Amino acid sequence: MILPSKHLPQDRALLTVGAHVLTFLVRPKTVSALWEELNRQGQGGVVIRPRRITYDWFVLALDLLYSLGTIELENGLVARREA
Repeated sequence: MILPSKHLPQDRALLTVGAHVLTFLVRPKTVSALWEELNRQGQGGVVIRPRRITYDWFVLALDLLYSLGTIELENGLVARREA
């Protein structure tokens, strides 16, 4: 689930989804704004993520990023954690 495997394609692995989420976190955002921006990707220009993910998969990716210490929640906003 975290890493790609025989039965889980690379674009569905939580590590890959988490990496895509991080590309949208240039500045702190609400979870809903981050979700909408991630879903808007690919509707106009170049499709970077070929397969749409579900909200629960998105939340699992956020959980993974939080567990790894990559993101944090500040005043209701998801933000990259400063090293």
